[in-house]
Amino acid sequence: MTTIELLYDETKIIADIPYKNVDILVPLEQNPLQNAHEIINNSFSTPFFGSNSEEKPTSFKGKSIVIAINDQTRPLPHEVLLPGLLRYLNENGAEKENIYFIIATGTHRKLTSAEIQQVLPGTLSTDYRYSCHECDDEQELVYLGETPLHTPVYVNRKFYQADVKILVGNIEPHHFMGFSGGYKTASIGLGGRKTIEANHAMLPDHKAKLGHFYDNPMRKDVEDIGRMIGVDFALNIVMNDRKEILYALWGDPHSVMEKGISLALAGSRIEKKEADCQYDLVVASAGGYPKDINLYQAQKAITNACLFSKKGGVIILVAGCRNGAGNEKFVSYVRNKPSWQAVLEDFPSQKFEIGPHKAYQLALQVRDHYIILLSEIPAEEVHNYFLSPAADFKKALELATAYLKKDCRVAVLPFATHSIPDMEGAL
Repeated sequence: MTTIELLYDETKIIADIPYKNVDILVPLEQNPLQNAHEIINNSFSTPFFGSNSEEKPTSFKGKSIVIAINDQTRPLPHEVLLPGLLRYLNENGAEKENIYFIIATGTHRKLTSAEIQQVLPGTLSTDYRYSCHECDDEQELVYLGETPLHTPVYVNRKFYQADVKILVGNIEPHHFMGFSGGYKTASIGLGGRKTIEANHAMLPDHKAKLGHFYDNPMRKDVEDIGRMIGVDFALNIVMNDRKEILYALWGDPHSVMEKGISLALAGSRIEKKEADCQYDLVVASAGGYPKDINLYQAQKAITNACLFSKKGGVIILVAGCRNGAGNEKFVSYVRNKPSWQAVLEDFPSQKFEIGPHKAYQLALQVRDHYIILLSEIPAEEVHNYFLSPAADFKKALELATAYLKKDCRVAVLPFATHSIPDMEGAL
């Protein structure tokens, strides 16, 4: 018997697994070499710029500056990041009245007052002007043309018109974009719905997957969109599973990504070949709140769990999902589908839409795995998403046992969204 501890919303679940062959898989432990403030401050003295980068401003005096930041669904230590960035800008001539924040919501809803306080902590929300991006507000968007992959590029007008455009984000493996970070904060976070949906329509491409950057069509499109927008700088961090800052990178977004993805992979990779990860049961935590704020976000943990599971294996996802499914279009789409088979048949023939794409991803995963969800979502609703509900961990194990042998191999992923096997062809 093995005792495990998993993050669930803002609490922990401690449970026993009654099998002998249990591997608890966590990325190689990495500890910061400096305190977070020093890491951020030092990044500005060692910037990353490619040989083809356009000349960037060294003085910000008299320039309008717009800083794009992530929303509450992507947990970043803004209480360290933003004061460090503002200090650097001020030291180089920026005037407070010329600095503006835009919360890069993508297709997500506008933030509540409490959520704005989370992403603009302390007095930032009162000291500086800010707004939430709205992907459907055509008056607030500007059209820039098409990418080589024929994505129409609509972007937040205020950001595009700024003299200096800055992105703040983090770099980590992403379940279909390859990696988060870099231009993605602007290309997707500040994009119009038409832009986001055209980019995400590449989801069925077999190269649009976790850990792939250079050969991933969705990511290539994001890079092209970012260049069209003309983003000047990105301040990106790499964190460990305790959400401590390991590295901070400053420079042009593409160069920052090229440096950061190897660091992010090193912090997420489990020293086990993907071919050796044919586990019968994978127990995965999305990592607690806000990673498991809703099923829409927590599904990323299923993507990673599938990399460790054999085909036909069982996955238990531990995710609080305090905000339910998290996307109304996703809910509406699956409500009219009797099975995951119906989704796989219908989705490719429809005009791509954000929300239903999540149903398509889930359907692919349920096709190959039996997935149990331990969450706060009502059981009858969980069934709508083609998942099996469990009220507690004991019930989840009971459901799993019917599909398992006594000598089954079990993997436990306490930080599933930060855990990937050693994958061939990554990068």
